[in-house]
Amino acid sequence: MSQQVDQFKKLVAHCKEYGFIFQSSEIYDGLSAVYDYGPYGSELKNNIKNYWWRAMVQMHENITGIDAAIFMHPKTWKASGHVDAFNDPLVDNKDSKKRYRADQLVEGVIDKINEKAEKEVEKARKRFGESFDEALYRETNPRVSEYLKQALDIEKRLAQLMKDGDMAGLKALIEELEIADPESGSRNWTEVRQFNLMFSTQLGNIAGEEGKLYLRPETAQGIFVNFLNVQKSTRLKVPFGIAQIGKAFRNEIVARQFIFRMREFEQMEMQFFIRPGEEMKWYEYWKAARMKWHTALGTPPEMLRFKDHDNLAHYANAAVDIQFEFPFGFKELEGIHSRTDFDLKSHQELSGKKLQYFDTELNENYVPYVVETSVGCDRMFLALMSYALQEEAVPDAKGEDATRTVLRLHPALAPVKCAVLPLIRNKEELPEKAREIFNDLKQSFLCQYDDKDAIGRRYRRQDAIGTPFCVTVDFETIENNTVTLRERDSMVQERIPISEIEGIVRQRTDMKLLFS
Repeated sequence: MSQQVDQFKKLVAHCKEYGFIFQSSEIYDGLSAVYDYGPYGSELKNNIKNYWWRAMVQMHENITGIDAAIFMHPKTWKASGHVDAFNDPLVDNKDSKKRYRADQLVEGVIDKINEKAEKEVEKARKRFGESFDEALYRETNPRVSEYLKQALDIEKRLAQLMKDGDMAGLKALIEELEIADPESGSRNWTEVRQFNLMFSTQLGNIAGEEGKLYLRPETAQGIFVNFLNVQKSTRLKVPFGIAQIGKAFRNEIVARQFIFRMREFEQMEMQFFIRPGEEMKWYEYWKAARMKWHTALGTPPEMLRFKDHDNLAHYANAAVDIQFEFPFGFKELEGIHSRTDFDLKSHQELSGKKLQYFDTELNENYVPYVVETSVGCDRMFLALMSYALQEEAVPDAKGEDATRTVLRLHPALAPVKCAVLPLIRNKEELPEKAREIFNDLKQSFLCQYDDKDAIGRRYRRQDAIGTPFCVTVDFETIENNTVTLRERDSMVQERIPISEIEGIVRQRTDMKLLFS
């Protein structure tokens, strides 16, 4: 666990040092759980969004995109259930005066019990070596099976309490598990109560409830209220989808773990409208499709898993998370939900406007069912950084050059695709030629010119920001118009003509590689 904590601290430090993420308003001591994306962070984030958009919209002829406004009519949030049911259970410690999510305190206990089980399994794996049967050991070892049973029992009890909205029962579970304040160790808790997560503001100069607006807590409702506008204007037939990337806002009381849980974040969501009764077929389709999208990036399969929801939302008849193993454990990265016809029917009832589709094949009107895929762009960013940021030994190198920090992002997502480096800066013909090459390449993809420090240090900096290729201009370049092309991951260098740089880098960083 301490190793994972150290890894996470290094990740956060790396993000700031190399211009990926900064604390918002840092010169004023920052704003809690709000972050700014720096020069390389904004490029990486844009590349993630581009990959998602192309996978969803460009690669599917029956999915189109919109960009709905952040502000919506307040009745939208009444129909969706957010006004009445978008709450978190909060509890205060009377001694430390700290506030916590009650469900997350219980989840912390579950995580610790599971960690105990995993430690026992790891010990056995080392003891038995290649002959180790992990599945059998988990079932038959008394200590491990007891840990797993205990964790599952608490998980089920928590899910039922959350489903029932039983705040007294949640307080009783916290007391039964003897959960202490993580900072002070005190077990002196207040009652658990619900807290609505929506930010509210006023419309113009209208005060009171009549002028009350909300910053949207999700992007999905902008899709639902535009269902008929999109369907009629595009003439799409069921099944079809509407995709959107946009900001959402939640007044998280307990926001932590860097950009994993923020008050202002970005979602990439797609609502897929289908015939009633076909939701399970499409639910399974999108589960497989979305997992494939993640693994195409080179994400290690063992770091991804499906986790079915124990406590279904009021609008769903099936829900699963794609979880990623962050440095702080397996957590939700993306959700796939069968939302039934809840949203369209709710908006239809409250607005008095029909939100139905006429199916020419069935010759009938109906309110479509919906299967949703929703992935947090910021969480996706954090997941990529979590496994791509690596420290490794450099063969045949000594001293401070014996190790390097490298960001092994897929080349298609890398912020900078190519760096042009003159071998020596004070030899006029080398910088001049390097500038000529850089000015030509920057028309095709994002490049960087760098002539500061020794060439080895410049390589290391490009490794740290994830640049897949470096072009080194040396004296041989002046003689025969060739350069050295260095590949980030293998550090292999090859001599190529200047005329081939653009084609090679474009081919090896093309996003088409992710869809092949």
